[in-house]
Amino acid sequence: MIQINYNLKPTDLSGKLERFWGLSGEKIFRIDRHYDAAKGSPVFTEAGRYTTRGWTEWTQGFQFGAALLQFDATGGTEFLDYGRRKTLEVMAPHISHVGVHDHGFNNVSTYGNLLRLMKEGKTGYNEWERHFYELALKISGAVQASRWTPTRHGGFIHSFNGPHSLFVDTIRSCRSLLVSHLLGHVFQAENDVKVDLLERALLHMKATADYSVYYGEGRDGYDLRGRTAHESLFNTKDGNFRAPNSQQGYSGFTTWTRGLAWAMCGFPEELECLAVVDDAQLEPFGGRATVEAWLLEAARATCDFYIEHTPTDGIPYWDTGAPNLHRLGDYLGRPADPYNAFEPVDSSAAAIGAQGLLRLGHYLAEKGDAKAGTRYTQAGLTVLHTLLDEPYLSTRPDHEGLILHSIYHRPNGWDYVPAGSKIPNGESSMWGDYHAREAALYVGRLAANEPYYTFFRAVQ
Repeated sequence: MIQINYNLKPTDLSGKLERFWGLSGEKIFRIDRHYDAAKGSPVFTEAGRYTTRGWTEWTQGFQFGAALLQFDATGGTEFLDYGRRKTLEVMAPHISHVGVHDHGFNNVSTYGNLLRLMKEGKTGYNEWERHFYELALKISGAVQASRWTPTRHGGFIHSFNGPHSLFVDTIRSCRSLLVSHLLGHVFQAENDVKVDLLERALLHMKATADYSVYYGEGRDGYDLRGRTAHESLFNTKDGNFRAPNSQQGYSGFTTWTRGLAWAMCGFPEELECLAVVDDAQLEPFGGRATVEAWLLEAARATCDFYIEHTPTDGIPYWDTGAPNLHRLGDYLGRPADPYNAFEPVDSSAAAIGAQGLLRLGHYLAEKGDAKAGTRYTQAGLTVLHTLLDEPYLSTRPDHEGLILHSIYHRPNGWDYVPAGSKIPNGESSMWGDYHAREAALYVGRLAANEPYYTFFRAVQ
């Protein structure tokens, strides 16, 4: 269980953040100099060098979005120039990519950040440039919404596995639909039927809350409150839920911690976003109080599970049911050990989850629940405090990654195992590095009393 440091303040991390951003800038341009873009998007490192792996094109937005976050945090215009240029040159195919559920990752991280920076006055205002970003975000949300599977009680955005497959990951990528809706986009389908993007977003969130998250209510023999299933399987003939499954975790009845982290981050973020949606638009879904209640329960359940099932320093092992964890003894009663001989940790889950904890804490504090808000906020700061230092911060200049000990696909054996080790360790991922930067930017803004950082600030 995480030993929450209740004394940490955002300003206490200022020195670590300064060091972090210095290393981050070096890594961004090192990758650009050495990576062969002809191979596709960089995904994760092998022996310190970024490489790729065939799956889907879901990480390129993190590569160029990282430069935009770097500019936001440091003011270095070379990073803005690089991120803007690469978005224009490379990201267009991701807007119309009908084969992935990852539009919120690729396009909100690039076009969305560029629009946000302009709206915040951090870059010069240009009307046609603004329209360019807005058009990209409108279309991206519509394309993502087109990946739709109806169910008996609603529907969901299906994963690349097919129309039967709901991934917990997509809860955060769902922000693409919300941005498109807030920009006033009209999504039209067959026979000019107008599809409500907010409706699709809310139905997907509800399906994720209902089927991806457990609440300790006896759903099956492994129902622990807050645990998540990576994949939920549906019968596409009648729309019925059939079973939990996992693509990258140990099983459908254990909790892959990066999937858990996506839920932890996605639910609070969408709670924040709904605050700028008119009450009348939520009435068809039971009204604001009803919608916010089930979103908040999913957010709290997943964050509680993370706190309770993660080692004391806030860094989780890759799956809470990984088969050799028992060989580590009381692994939850001490800091995580990325160099152990049995099961790897996943720092990328910590980077994603930290932001979820922080956002949930802020949301609850704003709603008047100071005690609960403090618990989640301090847990998030505790996790980030660990990530921003060795052995997780990558300080070697020849290593292209920023946050070490990330895991991609343990069941497929895709992760690099260094000589002399029995498990993967010492490597980084595009999503882990990007989300560490997001969490660092979030806390840095809090420390400097700057405007609160949200993805939907681009459309306010």
